Amino acid sequence: MSEPSFQDDVLAELGDDKLTEIAGLLGTDDEGARATVATTVGELTGGLEQKASAVDNDEDDDGDEVRQAFAEVAEPPLQGVATLGGGLLGGGLMAGVLAKVSKPVANAVAKKTGLPAATVSRVIELLIPVVLAVFAKRAAGKGASAAAGSSPSHPSG
Repeated sequence: MSEPSFQDDVLAELGDDKLTEIAGLLGTDDEGARATVATTVGELTGGLEQKASAVDNDEDDDGDEVRQAFAEVAEPPLQGVATLGGGLLGGGLMAGVLAKVSKPVANAVAKKTGLPAATVSRVIELLIPVVLAVFAKRAAGKGASAAAGSSPSHPSG
C-alpha cells in the first residue's frame, strides 16, 4: 500500500468547504480548485527548491526571488519566530518560511495556470495553515512509526 502524496493529504485536510471556497475564489468548479491546489502545493514543496538551486539564467527571475526569500528567512531576526508561533510544528518558523516564499509561488502558479497572481496569493493564504497541519501530522506520524520501529535489538542468549 503506497503512502498518499502530500497534495492528497493537503486536499483531504482542506475539506469540501474550503475547497468550495477556493473554487469560488478562482471562479471554477471543485475539480479546477483541486488542480490549482495541487499545482500550488507542488510549487510550495518542490518547485521552489528546484528554482532556488537552479543555475542563474537571464530568463528566470523567479530563482533569484526564491533564493532571496530563503535568505531572508534564514537571517537572524527570524530566530525568535519559532517560539512565537509554538515552534516549528506549531507554525512559527515554518509559517514564516511559507509566508516569505508565497509571492514567488504565486507568480510561478500564475504563470503555469494563467490565473492572476493576486488570486493565487489569496489561495496560498488559505493553504498555509492546511499545509502546516499536514506537515505536523506527517512529522508526528513518522516520529511515532520511527519510535515503534527503532526498538533496541538485544542479542538473544
